[in-house]
Amino acid sequence: MERSTVNPWPWSVPLGYSQGELVSGHTRTLYCSGQGAMGDDGTPRHVDDMAGQLTLALDNLEAVLTQGGMSLTELVRLNVYTTDVDRLFEHYGVLAARLGAARVAPTTTMLGVTRLALPELMVELEGTAVA
Repeated sequence: MERSTVNPWPWSVPLGYSQGELVSGHTRTLYCSGQGAMGDDGTPRHVDDMAGQLTLALDNLEAVLTQGGMSLTELVRLNVYTTDVDRLFEHYGVLAARLGAARVAPTTTMLGVTRLALPELMVELEGTAVA
């Protein structure tokens, strides 16, 4: 088995985590850290805008997948964490449309949480892809 880190942005390394871990062997598996509405500089974006945060979280998840040589098409597991389940469901079409366009329906868990790593964040997406 071989492991390599997938980090489109270097800001997470000093915090002690990678954006993804690519594990190769018989198949390739990419474990993606939770992605929120973070800009390239590691600061939160779209404060109080659930649709904007969900869109950017998806963009960031796709960036990790892309750097790992994968796409949403290979996504087999998606964990959705949110501080406001009702508000997320109002904008769930953003997520459903992107997954639908990729013709993928990964296993998914949605959890309502008290808060995420940064108080400005309302949604975080954590994925696993296999190719």
